[in-house]
Amino acid sequence: MTFLPLTRTRAIGVAAAALTAALLLAGCSSTAPAATPTVTGTSPAIANPSSTAPRTEAEMTALNSRLFAAASDGDAAAVRAAIAEGADLEARGAGGMTPLIAATKGNRVEAALALIDAGADVNAKDDIVDSAYLYAGARGHDEILRATLAHGADLRSTNRYGGTALIPASERGHLSTVQILLAAGVDPNHINNLHWTALHEAIVLGDGSRTYVDIVRTLIAGGADITIRDGDGVLPRDLAAARGYRAIVAEIDKA
Repeated sequence: MTFLPLTRTRAIGVAAAALTAALLLAGCSSTAPAATPTVTGTSPAIANPSSTAPRTEAEMTALNSRLFAAASDGDAAAVRAAIAEGADLEARGAGGMTPLIAATKGNRVEAALALIDAGADVNAKDDIVDSAYLYAGARGHDEILRATLAHGADLRSTNRYGGTALIPASERGHLSTVQILLAAGVDPNHINNLHWTALHEAIVLGDGSRTYVDIVRTLIAGGADITIRDGDGVLPRDLAAARGYRAIVAEIDKA
C-alpha cells in the first residue's frame, strides 16, 4: 500500500472534519434542558388550588356557616350555591340543628325544599330530639311536612315527650296537618310519656273551639280509640265534659 504525503491543505480539511464529527457526537449524547411553557389565560388548577385540594377546616366552617345563614334566611338560591360548593348538608349548628331543621323551624319553604331535594336527612334530630319532620308536624308547616313524608320521614319517630308528630299537631290546632298525618298512616292511638293520645291532647290542651271540634272529629274518623284512658284513668269524653266542651262530647257520643 502506498501512502500519499499529507499536505498542509489536506491536513486542515481532515482536522475540520474531525471537529465537526466531535461536535455532532456531543450534541447527540447530551440532554438539553426542557423548555419552560408560557401560561396564558386562567388555569383553574393554578388560579384556585382549593378546587382540587381538600378544604381546610376553616374553609368548611365558613362554607357551612353560609349554608346555615341561607337556610335560616330562606334564600334557596344561596342554599343551592353552598351545596354546589360542597357544604355539609348534615352540619350541626346551635342546639344541634341541621340546616334543614333551621329552615323548617322558620317555615322557609323554598330553602327547605332545596335542602330536601339535595338529600338532607329529614329524620336527623337536634339536641331536644326533634327532626325537620317533627317540627313541620308540630308547627303546621304543611308544605315542608309533605316533602319530608315524600322523602322517607319515619312515621313512628317521636319527640322528647315520646309523642309522634300527630300529637302536637292535634294539641296546637293544626287541622290540615292532622289530616295529612293521618292520611300518611301515623298511628292515631300512639300514647306518649304523659299517657295521652292525640285525642287526649286535643281535648286537654285545646280550647274547645270549632277548630278543635273538627280535629276531634277527624281523629275519630281516622281511627282514634275513644276508650283509651289517660294516666289517671279518665276517658276522653269525661275530659271534654269536665271542661264544658259540649260539642266535643257530642262528637265522641256519635262514635
